[in-house]
Amino acid sequence: MSDPSTPAAGKPVNVAVIGLGLMGVTHLRAYLANPLARVVAVCDTFRVPENGILKGMAGNVQDSGDIDLGPDVKVFQRPEDLLADPEVRLVDICTPTPLHAEQVIAALKAGKDVICEKPLARSSAAAREILAVAGDSPGFLMPAMCMRFWPGWNWLKQVVAEQTHGKVLAAGFTRVSAMPSWSSQGTYASGADTGGALFDMHIHDADFINHLFGRPAGVFSTGVPGADGSINHVMTQYVYPDGPVVHAEGGWLRAKGFNMAYTLLCERATIDFDLERGADALKVTENGGTPEVKPLEAGDGYTRELQYILECVSQRRAPQVVTALDGMTALEICEAEEQSVRSGQHVNLCKPPL
Repeated sequence: MSDPSTPAAGKPVNVAVIGLGLMGVTHLRAYLANPLARVVAVCDTFRVPENGILKGMAGNVQDSGDIDLGPDVKVFQRPEDLLADPEVRLVDICTPTPLHAEQVIAALKAGKDVICEKPLARSSAAAREILAVAGDSPGFLMPAMCMRFWPGWNWLKQVVAEQTHGKVLAAGFTRVSAMPSWSSQGTYASGADTGGALFDMHIHDADFINHLFGRPAGVFSTGVPGADGSINHVMTQYVYPDGPVVHAEGGWLRAKGFNMAYTLLCERATIDFDLERGADALKVTENGGTPEVKPLEAGDGYTRELQYILECVSQRRAPQVVTALDGMTALEICEAEEQSVRSGQHVNLCKPPL
């Protein structure tokens, strides 16, 4: 993947964004700054631009200011009308989770390339239906699992695969925030709709653990249910019979703000990341040595994942860093975690049906 701070070669891709909440605005801002993207249309039932200006939104991780789309971007209020527009090539779906499966399938059947915000669907069964359609579609499909692209995180795949510091013996991941403001509004009024923090935020770490170490053999989880029954805080042990020892914690119970962190305990070094350390977020400490701060690459995971899908579409090569199957696997892992929280039992993760 090329550096998002440098212009990418290739023909610009015509992009449309469906869903103009916080992530829709975040994605739009990245597209407008990217010479490989040409935003041609947007769609939302309620939030529409006024005189080319789309109002910003508050979120649990960051706030997004107003965004100037300009006078030429087409505005739709029904996804089916946008999908009928032959000018649109890449459809970016940033709508609430319960709408993902239907909209992704419609976009694929319309012959579009698709990137869909996480989770790919509300359930692995719905994701499996998406995969069946994607297999017969000429368009590409990529779930927006941004941690695979995040500076300070994206390099770990190579470190683990090449055993740069020896084998990973143990690893822990943390992702915690305050309750998002949208969690009690509109479509998100019911935790059953979104799956709570387990499916909306912790899924990033479930996916990343699968990315680094493969599909776990099972999980054991404990959690804190919200008033609506959804899991708003979870602690999970992922079972890898041949190692390493891996756990992750995530939820919406923090009093204020957001943080994400990890620690990898390798045979010859400790690697740790803590967002709250700012420029010193990533450190590597060799056994017997002193911590060494590693500089982070430019951009963020959102910018870099969108750069990647634009390159894939422009060059007509299927995404490999994250696939639709990965999106379904992340859901299967989170479903097993939810089952473990509710049952108090270890849950096996069998191989997925082919």
